[in-house]
Amino acid sequence: VQLVESGGGLVQAGGSLRLSCAASGSTFSINPMGWYRQAPGKQRDLVAAITSGGESTNYADSVKARFTISRDNAKNTMYLQMNSLRTEDTAVYYCSAGLWYYSGIYSPLKWGRGTQVTVSS
Repeated sequence: VQLVESGGGLVQAGGSLRLSCAASGSTFSINPMGWYRQAPGKQRDLVAAITSGGESTNYADSVKARFTISRDNAKNTMYLQMNSLRTEDTAVYYCSAGLWYYSGIYSPLKWGRGTQVTVSS
């Protein structure tokens, strides 16, 4: 599966953005997916993940109640709706496809190239 992110950009604090991840390949609907982000000088961290059918999700504590992950398997696309953005949300956001364990832990296997999100004060 090939993954391509879009929707990043510059937004003021308190604003919203919606990221999209378009996937190629017929196996999209069977892959759990996730969004990660990496700020300069920091490690790449999980933002949110979603199971193959969208029935389960998990979020980093820092984005709960602000971000929403979703997917449309008919369109081979995953989304990340980001509301109430903060300056600390500034990072490169990466789409991933991976595995979902029974424990609820998501593990990425493939990555997109990322899209920059910059939140100004």
